Amino acid sequence: MAGFFAPLCALFLVDSGVGLLFQSYKELLWGLFGGGVVIALLGLYDDLKGANARLKFAVQFAVALGLYQLGFRVELIANPFGPEFSLGVLSLPFTVLWVVGVINAINLIDGLDGLAGGVAFFGVSTNFILSLVRGDVVMCLLMAALAGAILGFLVFNFNPASIFMGDTGSMFLGFVLAAVSLKTSTKSGTAVAMLVPIMALGLPIMDTLIAMVRRTLLGRPMFSADKEHIHHRLMSRMVLSHRSAVLVLYGVCVLFTLTALGLNFANSAQSALLLIGMGIVIVVLMRKLGYLDLRRASAVGQTRRKNIQLHSLVKDVTRASRRADSFQELWGVLRPLAEVLNAARLELRFQRRWNHGLTEGVVFETERPAGAAMPLDMRIAMKDDDVQVGWLRLSWKDGRAEVNRDEELALELVADAVAERAHQLMALEDAEPGRVVSLGR
Repeated sequence: MAGFFAPLCALFLVDSGVGLLFQSYKELLWGLFGGGVVIALLGLYDDLKGANARLKFAVQFAVALGLYQLGFRVELIANPFGPEFSLGVLSLPFTVLWVVGVINAINLIDGLDGLAGGVAFFGVSTNFILSLVRGDVVMCLLMAALAGAILGFLVFNFNPASIFMGDTGSMFLGFVLAAVSLKTSTKSGTAVAMLVPIMALGLPIMDTLIAMVRRTLLGRPMFSADKEHIHHRLMSRMVLSHRSAVLVLYGVCVLFTLTALGLNFANSAQSALLLIGMGIVIVVLMRKLGYLDLRRASAVGQTRRKNIQLHSLVKDVTRASRRADSFQELWGVLRPLAEVLNAARLELRFQRRWNHGLTEGVVFETERPAGAAMPLDMRIAMKDDDVQVGWLRLSWKDGRAEVNRDEELALELVADAVAERAHQLMALEDAEPGRVVSLGR
C-alpha cells in the first residue's frame, strides 16, 4: 500500500505539470486515497483482531456509497448481441455490489503464496494498457505505481514466501481494482461497458461465483471457509505443486486479460465470438476440476440435507448455551450432537487452574452404539479470550478416515459458544466462594 501511495503523493505535491494534472482529478484521487485508507484499516483490524462479516460488509458498503457519490458508477451494461442496457435507478445497487464483490473476490482468492498479488497485477496491467491507449495520463500513473508496488511485493511473496499479504493487502487491492475499473469502463465505448473489467477480473469473479453456488447447493454458510476453491482443486485433482498451481492460474489470467483487451477493440460480432470462446475455455476448466460432475448430484442433495440439519442444531446449541446456568446445563445442551454426528463417544471437559496452582476438572461423557471400526478421535480446545477452559472430544467408529469440513466447522462454532459461557460461569464461581456446581456424567 505504501508503495502505491508514496510516489503518487510526491507527484501530487511537487510543483510540476504532473502535479497540476493530479489536482484536476481531485474526485478520483479522493475516492482512491480516502476509500483505500478506510479499507486498508479494516483489513489491518481483521488481521490483528478478526472482524466478523457484519462489520466487514458495513464498512465496505459505506465506502462503496462514498465512491458512488464521487462519480464512480456502473451506468451501462454491455450486450454484444444487441443494444446496451441502461441501469437508471439501479446504478447505485449495481455499483455497490460491484465494489463490495471485487473486494471480497480478491480477498477470497488469496489462498496461495503469490496468487492474489499476481491476479491483481494482471487486472492492473489491463487497466494500464486501456488508459495508455486513451491517453489518460493520470490513470496510467496510478496503475504504473500500483503495478510496481505489486511486482516488488511478489518478489518476496512468491512461494516460498517470506512476507504475506493478509486481509490488509488483498482488500486494498480489491478496492483499487474495483474503483479504477469503474472509471475505465465509463470511458470505454458503450458496446463493451462493464464487460472489459469483468473479463479483466475474470478469475477471482469466477472463483467467487463458483464458491457461492457450491455453498448454496451444499447447504453451507455462505461465509464458511473450505478447500474447494479453484487453486485447491488444481492441487488436489491435477496433483500440481503450490508453484505450478499459481503459474497455471497466471496463465488463465493472461487469457482473461487478452479477452478483455480484445473486447475493447472488437465490434459486436467479434465481441460475441470472444465471449463464446472464453466461455468454452471456462466450461472445459470447470469440467477438469470436477465442478460439473453430474454423477455427484444425488450426493450433493444428501449433503445439503445433512448440513441444513447440522447448522440448525448448531444455532440451537449456541443460543441455548448462552442461557445455561451451570456446567450441567451446558452438557445437556451439547449431548444431542453425538447422535446428529453419529459419534460413538462425546466428552466435555472443563478445567480451571486456581491461584495456588491446583487444577480442578469437571468431565461429562456419553457413549452410544455407532459402529465397531477402528476409532477416529477428534479433540477441540475450548478457549475464550486466550484462556483455555477445557476441551471437547469426539470419537467415531463408523469407519470414517477423517472428519469432513462441515462437521469440523460446526464443532468449532459450538466449542466457541460453550467456552464463552463456561468462562463466564467460572468467573461467577470465583465471585461467590463456596458456590456448589452440579456435576454429572
